[in-house]
Amino acid sequence: MSSVSVSRLSKSYNSIKALDNVSFDVSKGELFGIIGPDGAGKTTLFRLLTTLILPDCGSAVIEGLDVVNDYASVRRIIGYMPGRFSLYQDLTVEENLNFFATVFNTTVKENYHLIEDIYKHIEPFRTRRAGKLSGGMKQKLALSCALIHKPKVLFLDEPTTGVDPVSRKEFWEMLLKLKSQGITIIVSTPYMDEARLCDRIALMQNGKFLRIDSPDNITASYPYRLWAVTANNMHGLLNDLRACQYVKSSFSFGASCHVTIDESASAAMLDAYLSTRGYDDIGIKEIQPTVEDCFMLMLKEDAQ
Repeated sequence: MSSVSVSRLSKSYNSIKALDNVSFDVSKGELFGIIGPDGAGKTTLFRLLTTLILPDCGSAVIEGLDVVNDYASVRRIIGYMPGRFSLYQDLTVEENLNFFATVFNTTVKENYHLIEDIYKHIEPFRTRRAGKLSGGMKQKLALSCALIHKPKVLFLDEPTTGVDPVSRKEFWEMLLKLKSQGITIIVSTPYMDEARLCDRIALMQNGKFLRIDSPDNITASYPYRLWAVTANNMHGLLNDLRACQYVKSSFSFGASCHVTIDESASAAMLDAYLSTRGYDDIGIKEIQPTVEDCFMLMLKEDAQ
């Protein structure tokens, strides 16, 4: 049985189609990632699934409960951490946690085992007002508050946006521990490197899911050989690569450009082409595609 089942869910804001006929299922205890840039529709989907807004059409069922007809019951079995820090900034860490426990008719002591690994990082600051915490500490407090009533399904909307790399790593380690306890987790993120940590991911753009699969299956299905290209003048390299007649695609990735070329061409031909354009210190290395490479290819194909 699915923990979350979504069928043909849509939502518009005036003339803007924020969510367009989305369907998917999430198994019990699965860590399901929704990957996409800002404006893809991730937050709208989360607000629909957490009963904060109503869909225009379609349905969503969480643990056998309809998010529209059974919204009150749904709210008791889910935890939700929105993208923006939404706790009471004038209350202390301890006061926020006690407040959310009380709202769900439980106590911190009763479910402390669920949050212990997370809360121990912020417990030394339990008397500090939430608004005075660092970004990483705020996220740990928000996650603790979302877990304190022992939810069956946890919704996390871009939980690591704006958080330093160390805190991001710690946060995902915490999510993997929660998953091992049988909690179903649906998390959205604009960071492609976090996709590898999910059981399955949905690649999302313009309110639609482009594909749902495991990260390994998505990268394994990349249809072309992929090259990382560097040269002495990286500023103009991308434009010259895109101007090459046998380059199929080229995108800037950190310190290199990721390039696919026609099957009839070779790395030596690409090297010769760049040399005629005045480039030195040319480096062309075959690499394995990442989720981001696959996402960029899907975006290009979707646009065509």
